[in-house]
Amino acid sequence: MKLSEARRRLPVLTDDRALPRQDTRRARATRAGGTVSQAAPIPRLCVWEITLRCDLRCAHCGSRAGAARERELSTEDALTLVEELRALGVGEVVLIGGEAYLRGDFILLIRAIRAAGMTCTLTTGALGLTQARVDAMVEAGISGVSVSIDGDEAVHDELRGVPGSWRRALAALERLRARGVSSSVNTQLNRRTTPTLEALLQRLHDVGVRGWQLQITAPFGRAADDPDLLLQPYDYPALFERLDRLERRCAALGVRLFPANSLGYFGPHAARLRRWQRGGHYAGCHAGRTSIGIEADGAIKGCPSLGGRANVAGRWRPGALAELWRAAELSYTRARGQDVLWGYCGECYYRAVCMGGCTAVAEPLMGRPGNNPYCHHRALEMRRAGLRERVELVARAPGVPFDHGLFRIIREYEDPRLRAAAGPLQIDEPRVSRRVEPEGAGRPVALAERAPE
Repeated sequence: MKLSEARRRLPVLTDDRALPRQDTRRARATRAGGTVSQAAPIPRLCVWEITLRCDLRCAHCGSRAGAARERELSTEDALTLVEELRALGVGEVVLIGGEAYLRGDFILLIRAIRAAGMTCTLTTGALGLTQARVDAMVEAGISGVSVSIDGDEAVHDELRGVPGSWRRALAALERLRARGVSSSVNTQLNRRTTPTLEALLQRLHDVGVRGWQLQITAPFGRAADDPDLLLQPYDYPALFERLDRLERRCAALGVRLFPANSLGYFGPHAARLRRWQRGGHYAGCHAGRTSIGIEADGAIKGCPSLGGRANVAGRWRPGALAELWRAAELSYTRARGQDVLWGYCGECYYRAVCMGGCTAVAEPLMGRPGNNPYCHHRALEMRRAGLRERVELVARAPGVPFDHGLFRIIREYEDPRLRAAAGPLQIDEPRVSRRVEPEGAGRPVALAERAPE
């Protein structure tokens, strides 16, 4: 369906009160017999990939977006799914791709989401976010837009694979601001972008951005093909000193900085970095607890960034969403105990709360969750002992959406002379998938037995 046809199908609003009040993603527990039930949580946030088609070629794209998926949901099925999301308790839907606006009926989904009483936002690379598309989104009732900008112009254009994409993203922000659309920016943290953060902040402020989310480039999809792009765990002490200075500059400029769930955890700067978050600290992975992810062909996951069969409950069919939400693939994070933790995470002081951090970082790195070296607290503890950790690729990714390779964690002396003399002090090898051993911490994987995803 073309955008022009979708606009003709869009019902005209008589005034701003024609759409109901928006719900939010704010988590709330279900109640059974007057007590809070953790067994059947409500998914408050849905992140929905409505097409895998994309007009960028990002070097770190987790879904390896480009061409559309086979059998992407029809307009009619997608509209039915909107109704089921609301019935399940979702308060906010984030439309993503690929690139969501390349699906011409995306404005019909925006309107349906808003008409159902949910907030509807969109995350975009904005290469083709033309005035016509912005106008159509406003007519449909879009609640907000997050534009992906990775560093300065040279770095962004290199990582996004299209010359001029940085300037076009900034131009899109100007169009959104002119139409009164609440806009923010999200940025990947990796070896290429991190040195450019200060200059980027000033540019974002100059175009009126007031919200900025930072997340690390995680080792899945195309990012798994380029290990040198990834931050190393030993980069974290210097990274968080930089982020602390950056957040203070953000506060002075009136820009709210938000660390994503992949960026943490429990270091001395955590309280300030997460001061806008309810509770003021990281509270564990939300996948399958308060969030749900949907792929363009209807695959249901606990988080949009998770991949592989261990994380997909099945494909949606009319009336099936509530059943899929209760499936074991989504309830994993609700039911697991500390026995799934291993390596340093299994002994950490914060283990009961953190549970190994972001699943979409730990699992593609090590084959299963439970041991996550991308942690500020952990990096500081290593440094206090004169040590550091780094990750090393041992098996390449197969080349499909949301795939991953396998890495090992190498612990060694921080001092280069001692490191050269002693070599590795400890190596945590990757472990078997949860498809092979669903329970516990798993065993080290023999690469020949790795289950295909």
